Amino acid sequence: MHKNYLVVSALGEDRPGLVEAISALIRDTGCGIGDSRMSVLGGDFAMILTVEGRWNELAKLESSLPAAGRRLGLDVQVRRTRPPEPTADVMPYSVEVVCVDHAGIVHQLGHFFASRDINVRDLTTTTYAAAHTRTPMFQLQMTIDVAASLHIARLREEFMDFCDQLNLDAIIEPLRH
Repeated sequence: MHKNYLVVSALGEDRPGLVEAISALIRDTGCGIGDSRMSVLGGDFAMILTVEGRWNELAKLESSLPAAGRRLGLDVQVRRTRPPEPTADVMPYSVEVVCVDHAGIVHQLGHFFASRDINVRDLTTTTYAAAHTRTPMFQLQMTIDVAASLHIARLREEFMDFCDQLNLDAIIEPLRH
């Protein structure tokens, strides 16, 4: 069976039952959820996910999402996409950073990797207060795609020097599933 794909995003005020309502709608159209991220950010619920199915199932889902979004109080966006491309010439690496929170951290890290033509596949950040001192802290986790031709020891050394200059505690290592 040839599968087709949609990316669905939704944003709205958080309340219990949103995951159940959205996943039921997807199930009822015969589609399935692939990759997904769902989180409460501030007082809002945010989700982005891929939905897989036959073209007619996705068309049914696409036509029912606007009304479902209005009923649930969600701003819903839908976009057709293609299956993920195989990435034989890249190796996934995990990057973790912890530091005192300050403006520009994501931008600086994004620039470091973009300037080396390294794609950021996934990125998650969170802020929290440090135990005892209550200092505002920042934590970042990302997955990057490193070209197999890139000298990883050099990349690791450049990254650690970069992080030292910005006072970031960081780790870069092969992604383990």
